[in-house]
Amino acid sequence: MPIDIYKATTFLNVDLDLYSRSNLQPLVAALGQRVFTLHVGREGQTYRAHLELSREPKTADRAIRSLAALIDTLPKAERKLWDTANVRDFNVGVQAAMRPHSYAIPLAYETIKIASALKARIVFTIYAAEVPKSVKRSSNKSSQRRRPMGQRR
Repeated sequence: MPIDIYKATTFLNVDLDLYSRSNLQPLVAALGQRVFTLHVGREGQTYRAHLELSREPKTADRAIRSLAALIDTLPKAERKLWDTANVRDFNVGVQAAMRPHSYAIPLAYETIKIASALKARIVFTIYAAEVPKSVKRSSNKSSQRRRPMGQRR
């Protein structure tokens, strides 16, 4: 990953986001140190877990496949927690920047099939481009829309 993620649009990571009526802690525990837990707990009536791979993936495709492989290794009781979750998302994070003009994140057909077989969605979260503090904002005069000649205010 580039040192300054704000200079170029960058793939960040894939989070595994789960929402359930059941406690997800046993599922998270079963995944062990192969995942980094961003959050696990209850909010209102919903249990949530937000996880990432412990190792930083190079591509979204590889991250989704690796997370899916971990789900496939879950013991029966923890797999039932997966199967009964209300939301099962592979959430692809992207930090936007002004360059390049466009940025593609290809996912292989097989990866989409794997996610579908797990009854999971693939979601993209794009974080807005940041304007460096060193860039001065334009003054009001230069940013005002010019009126055609002859028009009054």
